Amino acid sequence: MTSFDRTAPSQTETIAFEFDLRHPPEKVWRALTEPALLAEWLLPVIDLELVPGREFTYKTQPYPGWDGIVNCRVLEVDAPRRISYTWAVPFLDTVVTFTLQPTEGGTLLRLVQTGFKEEQKREFGGARYGWNMMGGKLVDLLEKTA
Repeated sequence: MTSFDRTAPSQTETIAFEFDLRHPPEKVWRALTEPALLAEWLLPVIDLELVPGREFTYKTQPYPGWDGIVNCRVLEVDAPRRISYTWAVPFLDTVVTFTLQPTEGGTLLRLVQTGFKEEQKREFGGARYGWNMMGGKLVDLLEKTA
C-alpha cells in the first residue's frame, strides 16, 4: 500500500489523499460502509443506511469543546465506486467523499474532504492529521479481514 497526501501546500479548503491498496474495490467498499468495519478504523457509526438523504452519526469519546458526535447525511452512493456525505460537528461543516477506482493490483482509493473555511486552519490541520492516521488503520484492517 502506498499513501499519498495530495493536498496542495497552499490549500486551506480541501484535503485530498490517495491510497493505492492491494485489495479489490468490493473489499474496500465494505470497509467504508459496514458499521462493524467502520468502527475498527474510523469511528463507531449509528444508523448508517446507504440511501441519499439519510442521516447517521459517528460517535466517539467527547473531548473538551466537542461532544464526540459527527452528524452526517448521505449525499451520494454509487456502490462500489463512490460514497459522499456531510461531516458536521459544532465547529465544522464539510463534505467527505470516497472514490474507488479498480487498478491492476487492487484499488486506488481517493479521499477528499471539502468545505473548510479560511479561519479553520486548526481544524484543517487536525482533519489532515486524522485522515492520515485513520488511513493507516484502514490499511491494517484490510490486511486482517477476509
